[in-house]
Amino acid sequence: MAIAEPTAGPVTGGKGLQSGALGLVGNVVIGLAAVAPAYSLAATLGYVVLAVGEKAPSMFVLAFIPMLLVAFGYKELSQDTPDCGTTFTWGTKAFGPWIGWIGGWGLAVSAIIVLANVAEVAAIYLYRFLGLDELAENLLAKVLLGSFFIISMTLVSARGVAVSEKMQNVLIAVQFGVLILVSIFALIRVFTGNAGAQAITPQWSWLWPGGLELSSIAAAIILCIFIYWGWDACLAVGEETKDPGKTPGIAAVITTLILVCTYVLVAYAIQSFAGFGDVGIGLNNANNTDDVLTVLGEPVAGSIVASLLLLTVAVSALSSTQTTILPTARGTLSMAVYEAIPKRFASVHPKYMTPAFGTIVMGCAALFFYLVLTFLSENALADSVASLGLAVAFYYGVTAYSCVWYFRRTLFTSVRNLFFRGIFPLLGAISMTWAFVYSAIEMMSPDYGYTAFGPLGGVFVLGVGMLVLGIPLMLACFAFGTKRFFRGETLNASTEVKVPDTF
Repeated sequence: MAIAEPTAGPVTGGKGLQSGALGLVGNVVIGLAAVAPAYSLAATLGYVVLAVGEKAPSMFVLAFIPMLLVAFGYKELSQDTPDCGTTFTWGTKAFGPWIGWIGGWGLAVSAIIVLANVAEVAAIYLYRFLGLDELAENLLAKVLLGSFFIISMTLVSARGVAVSEKMQNVLIAVQFGVLILVSIFALIRVFTGNAGAQAITPQWSWLWPGGLELSSIAAAIILCIFIYWGWDACLAVGEETKDPGKTPGIAAVITTLILVCTYVLVAYAIQSFAGFGDVGIGLNNANNTDDVLTVLGEPVAGSIVASLLLLTVAVSALSSTQTTILPTARGTLSMAVYEAIPKRFASVHPKYMTPAFGTIVMGCAALFFYLVLTFLSENALADSVASLGLAVAFYYGVTAYSCVWYFRRTLFTSVRNLFFRGIFPLLGAISMTWAFVYSAIEMMSPDYGYTAFGPLGGVFVLGVGMLVLGIPLMLACFAFGTKRFFRGETLNASTEVKVPDTF
């Protein structure tokens, strides 16, 4: 006898969001913008090269595999249960209220951490683009402009997802246009012999990680988790997307594919043009590690392109500031609808049809985190972004495990189900678990990062501490809330999820 597949049941009352506001392209744009590819490459590529040398492109491909496997899990869950709570909703339906709640907290933590950092990055690079290098190094100037970016992007997010999409279309076009054009131009100069003595011919072997030690691969993969993180933002706006049962899941897969192709292209271009020397623009020059992307701008195509790359990184960070707020605010909306957090977060603006209250609270939380860490120690702020991989690996893992467990009764009803609902998400979940454990062990060393708390590294304390902070908050919601959610009454495996009435 065939086993019935888990189902969300018939559609009931919606959350008040604007259904059908986004199409497939808009959904993909939201996912890409949240990743901030230009900023991610600028901040990460140099360190990946330090870890694995010329094999950096292979690390982007290798790290892409678990991301794609997890994306398959997201796709299956979103088709069955298109809820803006994503990890929170799916974790609760699979494993119960406690796991679901803490999974949703993991997503919120990652957003708060990254918002504080990308706002400052946007400020620094904008100052540098304008030639105001002194302001880029001035603490008060950075904080004022970074705070302005958080506040302004919070207000844009509160105005509606359609407004957000229109702005992101421009920002994404700038990012990918500059990255691809500069990469192609650099490769043309390499192949025509006009790149200089430091240039080297691209090799297919760069795509294969052979000859590397496991520790080097692990270090690079952990860095690459950060460079891919954010694509799942397109799932959080699924209820505002046309055909929410299909489009967001497809958008998630398309987003990851676009990212891996872009990252490999840029890595090939930079490695080929710059070479691996330890002087000048060489990638083994320690002075270039923090930002190989903009260092290469002038040598590749002159001062105008160098300035354009500075603007591109600023735009990338700014777009991420806005799109990171979107999924987290919608996550709190879903949690409030199912009574997991105060009902005030369930309010939706009657005109803009957005979770305005949750959006503003998220912006304020990120602003508070930014100000506290900045004035406490700029090194602590830098260590906070290094700890981001822990929160990301945690909630991605929860989501992938949730897919396997939620669909466990239907895994063997077809070959497709076995792979896309079982084997693929399970492998992705195991990969994220490994990344979390390995990262945590490495981060415990007091020499890891810029700060330390006694025998423990500051990166570990911030990363694990922010996740653990969710436990007393969850217990407070249990103690002072309705308790209906924690008794499994408002959301469980058979709950008819509250999605928009009109698809």
